[in-house]
Amino acid sequence: MTSKYIYDEERIIDELHHQSTVRQAFGRVIEHYSQPLYWQIRRMVIDHDDANDVLQNTFIKAWQSIDNFRGDAKLSTWLYKIAINESITFINKKKALNNVSIDDDDSFLVNNLEADKYFDGDQAQQRLQLAIAKLPEKQRLVFNMRYYDEMKYEDMSEILGTSVGALKASYHHAVKKIEAFFSESD
Repeated sequence: MTSKYIYDEERIIDELHHQSTVRQAFGRVIEHYSQPLYWQIRRMVIDHDDANDVLQNTFIKAWQSIDNFRGDAKLSTWLYKIAINESITFINKKKALNNVSIDDDDSFLVNNLEADKYFDGDQAQQRLQLAIAKLPEKQRLVFNMRYYDEMKYEDMSEILGTSVGALKASYHHAVKKIEAFFSESD
């Protein structure tokens, strides 16, 4: 059975501000944003189960602070900010548990790829994930948002609080490092 409901962000935001409709509206937010947020998180934390946990934490944080959402930014921007912050927090906790310096790259996460029964990528995809994990955090974020989500630099700028020029430079550097990774490993 498919829903005939059309997602209307203005209407949802209005419903989020009324006690009688907030739960139903938030349910539609979850339904609408679960998949794109899951994939944004998954590309950061690598593991399926970890991504689900971080996604759940993202929606819990959003629900807890829904009264503070004024609609100054797009709902998607607000949710992506929460998801990215939750992902970074998760990665930093995982680094601490694994006694990895916060300044080190996150290639330790790629080890989860091989053990992840939900990963269905081929060897080239695994190598790409390893190359991405070796990027500095900001470059990795920008690369994932641009390459996988095809997000506009202006939207990334709102989410990450970074200028469009700096984001373009980060993406360029990320691409060069990924190309170098593939050149070195060939």
